[in-house]
Parts: sequence; structure tokens; C-alpha cells
Amino acid sequence: MQNRMSLLAGAGLSALALVGAATAADAKPTKRRHVAAASSSQAEEIKLLKQQVEMLTARLDAAEAAQQQTQVQAQAANDQAQAAISQAQAATAATSKVPEQVKSQMATWKPKGGWWDTTTFSGRMYFNISNISQKNGGIKPIGTTNGTTNGTGFNIKRFYLGVDHKFDDIFSGNLTMDIANVVGRTSSTNFNNLSAPSDAQLVGRGFYVKKAYLQAKLNPALIIRVGAADMPWVPYVENIYGLRHIENTLIDRVSFGTSADWGVHVLGDVKDGILSYQFSVVDGAGYRNVKVTKSVDFEGRVSTQYKGFFAGVGGYVGKLGNDVQGVPTYHTAKRFDALAGYKNKMFTIGGEYFYAKNYNNNGSNYITSATLSDKSEGYSVFANVNFAPKWSAFGRYDFVKPRKEQFDRVKDNYFNVGVQYSPAKIVDLALVYKRDKVDNGTIATSNGNIGLAGVSGTYDEFGLFGQFRF
Repeated sequence: MQNRMSLLAGAGLSALALVGAATAADAKPTKRRHVAAASSSQAEEIKLLKQQVEMLTARLDAAEAAQQQTQVQAQAANDQAQAAISQAQAATAATSKVPEQVKSQMATWKPKGGWWDTTTFSGRMYFNISNISQKNGGIKPIGTTNGTTNGTGFNIKRFYLGVDHKFDDIFSGNLTMDIANVVGRTSSTNFNNLSAPSDAQLVGRGFYVKKAYLQAKLNPALIIRVGAADMPWVPYVENIYGLRHIENTLIDRVSFGTSADWGVHVLGDVKDGILSYQFSVVDGAGYRNVKVTKSVDFEGRVSTQYKGFFAGVGGYVGKLGNDVQGVPTYHTAKRFDALAGYKNKMFTIGGEYFYAKNYNNNGSNYITSATLSDKSEGYSVFANVNFAPKWSAFGRYDFVKPRKEQFDRVKDNYFNVGVQYSPAKIVDLALVYKRDKVDNGTIATSNGNIGLAGVSGTYDEFGLFGQFRF
């Protein structure tokens, strides 16, 4: 625009100069022919200058129009870019909402009221590939001793299959089946002979019911289960120990307690789990042997946890399923339990202790004996450290005196050490070494009978242990 004004001003000044010159020429009185010729020539030049001015004006108008069009196009392009950015942002926001929209839409398609809505299935398997070296008096036993054989092999010690169904906000049910190695025969009648290998050891092996109960959850502090369900002590310790696939916990390993039984179980959590309890009234013979007896047994536990610290005490009293018609009972089995320690994401350290009186052990039935009585005692210390993501190291030591009064010199020293790798939340693999040494006699353990009467025995095992669950 500024250039256009300069050009027009210049052209105007040139025209005025020519007009002024023409006027001055007209004022002279002489040489009229020459003046007329000059006036004609100047008029022609003025005409040409006017044409040039008009041409320049037209070119400037065209340039200005082009410039305005360019500015309009640039503004339109900018508007389009802003619109595209707004659309992209809207599309991104809409995309982030797609999963929720899909969930909402799928929820409208899901059938209502079917049993599958409130039913879940689960499973857990304990397995190992290991080498076992067992000796009694320094000599390897010939053949099989209560399921244990020297050599190398693969073993699935447990495979649980569970079904949980919720009827409503209060009532639910559970069925958990257990698969174990089948040894000997089974029966549904009462067994009272506890000599090794005994019917009590053989019954229930194979595919059988581990848990089957109806639950009423009135609130977190009051839950009632009727049927075969977890007992108060062993599952509580297993949950803290966390390595059940490697070895049973203390009293379960040496058969001074069971993980489940048939009866009525009352449990709950108070103060958001800071305080927990469970009390069970049961048959007393364990989940493998359903018995009808003249009296019932009792087991209970009270425990607490706070900022990683945990502690619990419990106990058992009863006839262990021996109080049947026609069989006199002279004693009552009793057991005291205690557990304490600390657990966080980095490590766990804990200790368990038990004291028992007149528990049936190693073929002796103290409950039905008019003359024999005995006491037992033991402890376990355990620890593990998560030294890297998915990696941990662990160790444990157990000491048990199973017959303090009858055979005071019989002692059991057990330990395990290993390293565990957990490639996924549902899989654990551990390289483990176990050793169990029984002095001056025999003791029944989860790894079979170790030692002989009056003879010490050892049990060494090394291999890969693991579990997977779903």
C-alpha cells in the first residue's frame, strides 16, 4: 500500500510539472504556431503519463488483491489447523473412554442371574523333581519305606481343585478336592489302629474331599462355616511362612496337627485385620477320616498383626476321634501353639513353638492307654529375603522332641535352604536342599518315617520344588 502511494504521488507530480510547463508556454505572445505544437506534444505526454498511472494503479490493485487473498488463505489454513488439533484432542479423549464404554456395553450384553456370575474355580499344585538319600543306622533301607525310596524321581505331592459359589451377600459355599498319591486301601469306616503303616495313614489317599462347607458371612468380624474347613492354626502359619510347596509347617510336618477337619468353625477379623480369631469344634480325626464319636474336639487361635509385626497363640484339646462306643479313653490330647515375627516386602522372619501332651505319635495311642502318657515339644525358626525382583533366598530349622517322657533321647533336627525364582505371580520354582536327622529312634514326618527303634536315621533331599496356581 505504501509503495502504491509513492508511485501515484510521483506520477501526479510529473503530470503537474507538465501542466505547469504548458501554462507557461501559453502566456508567451509570440510564435503561436510553435506554442501550439508544443501544447499538442505536452498533451500527448500527459496522456501517456495518465495511462502509466492507470496501469500502475491497476498493477498495485492486483498486487494488493493478491496479498489480501494470501492473507485470507493463510487465515483459513490456520483455522483448519486449529480445527484439526481440536478434532485430534477430542479423538484422544474419546479413545481414553473406549475401555469404559466397552465394559459398560459388555455389561449390558452379559446374561443376568446365571450361576456363573458368582462362581469361581481355582487350582494349586505342589511338585518336585529331586534326589533322595535315606539311611537308618548308616544303611539305606531296601525297597520302599512308607512311600519313600532312595533315588531320583518326579512327584506331585498335592493338587487342589476348588469351586467357590456365592449365593448372596451372606451365604456362600466351597468345595476343594485334593489329589494325592494312592497308597494301600481306603474305607469309610472308623479306623482305630495307628500302627505303621496304619489305616489312618492310608485312608483318603487318591482323589478326595479336602474342604466342603457352607459359609455365612454376617460381617467381617463374624463368619460361620459348617463342614470340612480350614483349622485355626496350620493354615494361619502356612500363610505367613509362604513356602508350603517346599515343606509342611512344624506341627503338620510331624503330625501334631491337621490343616482341616469336619465341624463348625467361627472366625473373623476385627479392627481391619489387626485382630483375628478362629474357634473350631470338630470330629478330631482330620479331614481324611470322617468319624462319629461320643465327644468333639476343640481348636482355637487369637492373632494380631500391626505394621509388619505378627503374633498368635492357639491350642487344641480333645480325643482325636478315639472316643467311640465301646472304646474307653483314659487321656485327652492337648496342644499349645505360639507364633511371632516380622514380615514386609523385603523379608520375613518368624518362629513357631508347640507343646503337646498325649498326642498319638509313632504307633502309640496314649488316649486309649491306661498306663502310658507322654509329652512332646518343638520349635521352628524360618526366614526369607527378597534380594532381587522375582528372586528370594530362604532357610528354616526345626527341632522336635516327640517323646519327652517315654523316649527322651529321641530328637529330630530338620533344616532346609534354597533359592526361589518366581517368573510370574502364579508360578514359583525353588532349588532346595533338605536334611532331617532323627537321633535314637524313629519319627513319622511328611517325608516318611525316619530312623528305626533305637537306631538313628537321616534323610537328605536335593532338587527342584515348585507350585503353580490359578
